[in-house]
Amino acid sequence: MREHKPHAVSYGILKGMVPSMRYDGTMPFSLWQDGALKKLNELLGLPLKKCEELFKIEFEKPHDEYNETRFSFQSEEGYFVLCHLLVPKGAAAPLPLMICVQGHSTGMHMSLGVPLYEGDAEEIKANDKDFAVQAVRQGMCAVTIEQRCMGECGGTPHPDCALTAMTDLLVGRTLIGERVWDIQRLIDAVTTHFPVVNADEIYCMGNSGGGTSTFYAACTEKRIKGAMPSCSVCEYEDSITPMRHCTCNYIPYIRNYFEMGDLCGLIAPRKLVIVAGEQDDIFPINGVIKSFDTAKVMFDAAGAKDNCALVVGDGGHRFYQDIAWKAFNKLTGKTKIK
Repeated sequence: MREHKPHAVSYGILKGMVPSMRYDGTMPFSLWQDGALKKLNELLGLPLKKCEELFKIEFEKPHDEYNETRFSFQSEEGYFVLCHLLVPKGAAAPLPLMICVQGHSTGMHMSLGVPLYEGDAEEIKANDKDFAVQAVRQGMCAVTIEQRCMGECGGTPHPDCALTAMTDLLVGRTLIGERVWDIQRLIDAVTTHFPVVNADEIYCMGNSGGGTSTFYAACTEKRIKGAMPSCSVCEYEDSITPMRHCTCNYIPYIRNYFEMGDLCGLIAPRKLVIVAGEQDDIFPINGVIKSFDTAKVMFDAAGAKDNCALVVGDGGHRFYQDIAWKAFNKLTGKTKIK
């Protein structure tokens, strides 16, 4: 039979390719990391051009468990990033910081546990989406960031990634690269303006599209000492290529060079907790396990075989706070406060 299904052809080509920059043990691991990082930044369209920060505190508000500061800053000329910093009351500074990144949701207010739209309250409770509140209860500072094309930076309560993502591709940029850049510049802003934050203990977490940003940020930013991406680390051939995903997930040419598990080597020897759902139908567990198996090889090559972990919840596409924080605290040597 003559093939007339174009995706079958494209997908077959992808599955038949061996990533050309996969680590094979023939060179020192640190040299592989140097080359892989350079290539990943190139694929992401990074770096962007730095600009005047124009940092501004928009309001401060006390709560029972923490103090909240809303601030904004310019990450590239003409684009301002919106954030909320939560500082636990009564804790001795300086404190670790968790960067909290929501995925395709109504916005970063979910991380604050604050419902703004219909269905938010149920979504926050059912899927453990109040990341920043969770981090505060672990004795950490937490900062939320509104991702480009989501929440207040999307124009509507719904993610609006497609037009920006496609426009970026025409000028050699990627939306995921821009989101990573915003996280990098957020670290600059927080460590400059908030002495309560320990610059040597910065971590990042997120679910789904937030986990994707967390992952690539940790790959490219060594100031992130540990990452906890949820429902996002999964081989490309098992997740974003056999089925339709948001356009923000796609990085041109990346599969020529790497599978997602290969890129875990850019996080090593820092800490990595991969969170997954047994029944996740868009980041399937078999692809997650493939990525983690590769990650273990990479971390072993970095001399840090115990610095990565995989935790699997018994449900679908969501965060699993109980098992995730337990694994995070074990890897980082932290103790839960509350």
